[in-house]
Order: sequence, then structure tokens, then C-alpha cells
Amino acid sequence: MNPRITITYCTQCNWLLRAQWYAGELLQTFAEEVGEVALAPAKGGVFRIDVTLDGRETSVWNRKRDGGFPEITDLKRRVRDLIAPGKPLGHSDRKNEA
Repeated sequence: MNPRITITYCTQCNWLLRAQWYAGELLQTFAEEVGEVALAPAKGGVFRIDVTLDGRETSVWNRKRDGGFPEITDLKRRVRDLIAPGKPLGHSDRKNEA
């Protein structure tokens, strides 16, 4: 069974568009590897991205724990490391140069 990505977002904070954008980016990048990307409305300032693989849920990003929202390249790397470790991500694999 292919992995399921769940993006839980706060409706009170109007984070639906952000959640949709992340979902689209993940579906575009992992079209062959992902079985589903779900948007889960919530309240209370929550914004989490979790991956369920082989019945086990892993937190990829939590706004409160990780401080804000992820850069898309960081999010893609984290998801890739869980569901498709050998998959190249092109420019997302490059280290940030200061």
C-alpha cells in the first residue's frame, strides 16, 4: 500500500490555501510513490504534515514544534527520506549556499 500524507490545517487561521499548495507540490513530486494526500481541517492554530506508511504514522512537520511553516525543499526532502529514499529531487537536493 502506498503512503498517505495528511495535512492538518487550522480553518480559523485560514490556512487552507497553504495546505492546498503543499498538497499540490507533494503530489507533483511524488506522483508515483504516494497513494493519497488528504487535507484535514482543524482548529486551534494547528498545521501538521504526517506520513502514514505500513500502518505507522510519522510526523514530518508540526508548526508548533518546528517553528512556523516548512520551506518546500525541506518538506520534500523529509517526505522523500520516508517514502522514497533513493529518489533524486533535483534542485531540492542542493545545499543552501550562504
